[in-house]
Amino acid sequence: MLLNDLSAHIQGYKVQLKAAVGAVIDGGWLVLGPHVRQFEKAFAQYIGAAHCVSLANGTDAIELALNALGVHRDDRVATTANAGMYTSTALLAIGAEPIYMDVDIDSRNVSLSEVHRAIDVGAKAVVVTHLYGLAVPEIQDIAVLCKKRNVRLLEDCAQAHGARVAGRCVGTFGDAASFSFYPTKNLGALGDGGALVTNNPIIAEQVLRLRQYGWTSKYQVEIAGARNSRLDEMQAAILSVFLPDLDTKNERRRAVASRYSQLIRHPDVQVPTVYGEDFVAHLYVIRTPRRNALRAHLQASDIGTDIHYPIPDYRQPIFADRYANIRLPNTERLSAEILTLPCYPEMTDTQVGKVIATVNAWRT
Repeated sequence: MLLNDLSAHIQGYKVQLKAAVGAVIDGGWLVLGPHVRQFEKAFAQYIGAAHCVSLANGTDAIELALNALGVHRDDRVATTANAGMYTSTALLAIGAEPIYMDVDIDSRNVSLSEVHRAIDVGAKAVVVTHLYGLAVPEIQDIAVLCKKRNVRLLEDCAQAHGARVAGRCVGTFGDAASFSFYPTKNLGALGDGGALVTNNPIIAEQVLRLRQYGWTSKYQVEIAGARNSRLDEMQAAILSVFLPDLDTKNERRRAVASRYSQLIRHPDVQVPTVYGEDFVAHLYVIRTPRRNALRAHLQASDIGTDIHYPIPDYRQPIFADRYANIRLPNTERLSAEILTLPCYPEMTDTQVGKVIATVNAWRT
């Protein structure tokens, strides 16, 4: 059993996908054309934001968003260290300095108190990641705090398409939000893709220019820090096929996760709490102090697993001993104990039952 069976996902849309790709081919416009504009409008409406600017990938979305928010070389930016180095990669590209925040041991997301701490030590901007599909529980209070302290807030929503807090989609609480449309995401393309959403027209206009060399008019470059970062017409057309079913797919993900959390019963396995509309179950991540043994047990039954993520950003080899003095106890404990189980909309009840039975049968 795969961790995520993308072929099963694609199979259910073959007719629509072929039609969408055919329409792009027939139209002959392959970059920044009508399908991109249509998707940007539809995704902005879905999120409840005024503007969507599509990009080549989610990491570019973080970098260009921070650029548009006024983050420059040597500025200090607060972020978590348990989300796969994506924000840190964007900060390296800008030349900004990360302030790493610890996370709550249960939600695996940043807390209001950690954002307070980061702002107090000089963060110019804060990036909050809605990890594993769970909206940051205190996102509303974090947004209020950042506005009060005149600190820019970027939401990283790469794993949380459609998660809602009080009926409001993540991505609408901060100054801007980044999304990834990598194929495994809750809303994924058949290749790379990303987007920025915002209610601020100035930020949207800046990213529109940053995604295409920094042009203010064709071939005239005036804005530093730009990229060639465009979502192509085929991926936009494909995303437009998948978008209308996003909430339904999220509900199925949540149902799989709920069944896991209700029925996995093992003394060495801690399951996450499955929330309501604030959780879209991008990943189902358990904890166990004997992770390698459980992985081997699951693999013996042909059940795929992964670790999201095994190395805190500040312990990555690229930094050597630059952050040797940092200690984030929850982040470090989670990196040693977390394990991701299969959780995707096309899973059958039989497959879900097999995972549950196999975990429960593990002998420690």
